[in-house]
Amino acid sequence: MNAAASLAEKSVVKRSPAASVTRPKRGHSLSIGTGFTGVSFRERDFAGAMDPLVMVDHYRMREPTFGAHPHAGLSAVSVLFEDSEGKFHNRDSLGNDFDLMAGDLYWLKAGSGAVHDEAPRVGASIHGLQVFVNLPARMKRDAPESLHVKAQDIPVLESKGSRVRVILGDSNGITGQVSPALPMTILDGKIAAGSAFAHDLQAGENGWVYAIEGEVELTLAAEQVRLQAGESIAIETTSGSAAHTIEITDATDSGAHFALFSALPVKEPFIQKGPFVMNNEAEIAQVEADYAAGKFGHLE
Repeated sequence: MNAAASLAEKSVVKRSPAASVTRPKRGHSLSIGTGFTGVSFRERDFAGAMDPLVMVDHYRMREPTFGAHPHAGLSAVSVLFEDSEGKFHNRDSLGNDFDLMAGDLYWLKAGSGAVHDEAPRVGASIHGLQVFVNLPARMKRDAPESLHVKAQDIPVLESKGSRVRVILGDSNGITGQVSPALPMTILDGKIAAGSAFAHDLQAGENGWVYAIEGEVELTLAAEQVRLQAGESIAIETTSGSAAHTIEITDATDSGAHFALFSALPVKEPFIQKGPFVMNNEAEIAQVEADYAAGKFGHLE
């Protein structure tokens, strides 16, 4: 057995012909400067089951941290939670220049290359997820595109103690916005003590579930996994199989907050180098050269 296969076996808590669930993973702590703290998850933590997600950072930002920076070969996605305070100034080389507000989503499909900057306005405190989503090889040279979804335009599922925002995609018959890249469902959910929420993973989809606050218990194919705040799992399903229902319940009496992502995996080898995600080293070198030559454009 090779090292990669051994890692995959050790990371899986449940496997069947139709689905496998990784063991809970706790995020790696992040602290940058004096205004950014968080926890980070990487695709290598889940032996491929996180695909098409490359990384997810759960962060709080109180002051400008990163400055203008490039992206290529991926989608950079910002999910702001509803408890964010103040404005999050968003600019990019597509000509966008506006403020994101609490509960908003911004999806930047960088494709062949874009320059991006997000920073809290003075006095703001931003709470959210920063997500890198892989693009398949056929999209890595696409012209950049973007999508801004305002909080007031996001449909909400409310039932028996659960409140779930369908930020993108579909759940329980409710349809949200569609990403500029590959289809993806993003849910931002809160469940009260004793309540539950269910979502169907379609055949062939991967899922990633993160406990933001409180503790949740997930039931899938008669198997149960408990996540404490700061932990996540990834789920792989088999193409051609039936849909798989994930039931998420509050594991304590204090309520819980979770995020759920689901999408078909890209299933292509890739290399991440900072803000670039390409299929090989030669492509990384090319996008670095393109950025240095000013081909990604500039912020206004």
